[in-house]
Amino acid sequence: MDAPPTTEKNQAFIEVRALLATIGIRVPDLLGQQLPDGFLLLEDLGDQLLLGQLNADTADACYQRALDMLLILQTAGDLSQRVPAYSEQILAEELSRFSEWFLEGLLGLNLAVQEVAIIQAVAGQLIDSALAQPQTLVHLDFHSRNLLVLPGGELATIDFQDARWGPLCYDLVSLLKDCYIRWPDSQLEAWALQYRARLQATGQFAGEDEAQFLRWFDWMGLQRHIKVLGNFSRLAIRDGKPGYLQDIPRVLDYIVPVLRRYAQFSQMLQLLEDRVLSQVDSAIGGAGR
Repeated sequence: MDAPPTTEKNQAFIEVRALLATIGIRVPDLLGQQLPDGFLLLEDLGDQLLLGQLNADTADACYQRALDMLLILQTAGDLSQRVPAYSEQILAEELSRFSEWFLEGLLGLNLAVQEVAIIQAVAGQLIDSALAQPQTLVHLDFHSRNLLVLPGGELATIDFQDARWGPLCYDLVSLLKDCYIRWPDSQLEAWALQYRARLQATGQFAGEDEAQFLRWFDWMGLQRHIKVLGNFSRLAIRDGKPGYLQDIPRVLDYIVPVLRRYAQFSQMLQLLEDRVLSQVDSAIGGAGR
């Protein structure tokens, strides 16, 4: 791995890799390192992504294996001193990318004062929900492009250098409400509740009832997907990587149903319907050329 030390989190990668290996998560072995130059020699785990194996017939079995890994991750005990906290400040900065890079940068919108207030109010609600959840070890990018299928079917994970101590539902959202593949909401809810039952069986608190857990799950999904709209737009505009723009409609397809489901977000839904959704196709096409 050639990871320039000026831009990549190599020390964090090494430390989190060791932590995950210790708790029983399959990660690539570290065979050598030359950190001043940003060189790491890693075990080759192949290139069979979980994404490539997902279809209607295989999805349930594939996700159960991924959730097996997630359960290990989330029941490994108090590791809050081993990774940074997913703090209120970080959550707020992530959500700010939505306005800066997606609404203003990609779509070219000039936001009115009232619109800024609506977005900030939603951000505050999502941050409060995230911080109210039980806190656990969070991979941060636990999705089908970062899970590798090894010979024999074992799963391994990569891209874990940003791991944090944060909300219980974050990685569950990353996996099930994946920005690169979409499943029916009824199936997502069933998988989420099955996982909640498994958490409860270990003694982990997973909400007072199913409704609270699903609200955490939905609102955490909003936080992640609003952030991702900013991230994908920034990758295109700042970093010259327009390929991510093609996934923006799928991300919006996660956001809109959740906004419709909760009355607290009616103004945000109206903002998207009035100012955003009709602009997306032309903005993606223009930025991708």
